[in-house]
Amino acid sequence: MTTTFDIDKLVRENVKKLKPYSSARDEFKDFDKEMVFLDANENPFENGVNRYPDPQQRSLKEVLATQKGVSSSQILLGNGSDEVLDLIFRTFCKPQKDNIITLPPTYGMYKVLAGTNDIENREVLLTTDFQLDVDTILSTVDVNTKLLFICSPNNPTGNIFNAKKMETLLQSFKGLVVVDEAYIDFSDNESWLQRLSEFPNLIVTQTLSKAYGMAGIRLGICYASEAIISILNKIKPPYNVNQLTQEKALTRVLDTDSVKNEIERILEGRSMLTKVLKDISFVEKIYRSDANFILAKVDDANKRYNELLAQGIVVRNRSTQPLCENTLRFTVGTPTENKRLIKALKG
Repeated sequence: MTTTFDIDKLVRENVKKLKPYSSARDEFKDFDKEMVFLDANENPFENGVNRYPDPQQRSLKEVLATQKGVSSSQILLGNGSDEVLDLIFRTFCKPQKDNIITLPPTYGMYKVLAGTNDIENREVLLTTDFQLDVDTILSTVDVNTKLLFICSPNNPTGNIFNAKKMETLLQSFKGLVVVDEAYIDFSDNESWLQRLSEFPNLIVTQTLSKAYGMAGIRLGICYASEAIISILNKIKPPYNVNQLTQEKALTRVLDTDSVKNEIERILEGRSMLTKVLKDISFVEKIYRSDANFILAKVDDANKRYNELLAQGIVVRNRSTQPLCENTLRFTVGTPTENKRLIKALKG
């Protein structure tokens, strides 16, 4: 497959013909130099944010490229992962004609974005042990299936998917496989970034919202082949990542010691909470987690959710999701927050 994959066959015709908007900062790129900038109709009075940001976020991409072992030209940044995912939809899926495949229970925005873009969403349930049903997935594919979304580690189940099964899908599916790795920093498993060159139909998305603690700045990351990134850049809004986000993100990704320390503390908290949950009388099952949360099956999710809420603790009731009847999702908090949760559970 790696020798025959042709990305042009997947791109919408209108996108192929599109010439991307060329902003002032695209035409003159050396805006870090001491120049008099009279090209972008900006307010000239300096306040730190009076100038347009770098539309290609070059400084941030260079750091990410070095850390992840990819080229800057293989990275697209967005206003959160949701914008990145939406760009993928709008680039490759023709409304009212094409379809995608999602694997419930999973991240709900895939379905929302499909609806927003008027794309059919074909749902293939995970197996009862929350793994990929490869045969059913492949039998659901037709000539108009453009995207397959795999969230690994998965939300809300927390587990990583079997690598061999994912390989089979990457090799057999003729569309694009989008692997959402929002939680990969909490897993011992390797990122699929290491295999981008092996699978030209692979797109990997990550985020600064989880392990990096930057949910408030909205910074999503897309890694793919240069060909795919080049096409996505055609329809990317020129200044989709603002100056403050770029500055904050750059500072954070360079502070590797702090990020590593926080990840370690979250993993310690996850291990401790897992042990405690095993001794709670109304907890019937705890699912293995490669994320910063734990999914647990309880006797009565609505009752237990309300009991915790009455004690000032908000968890997520995932009972409405397929295969997740009577489950609660517990995000790992600070040591103090975890102690409050444990006290409430035991009370």
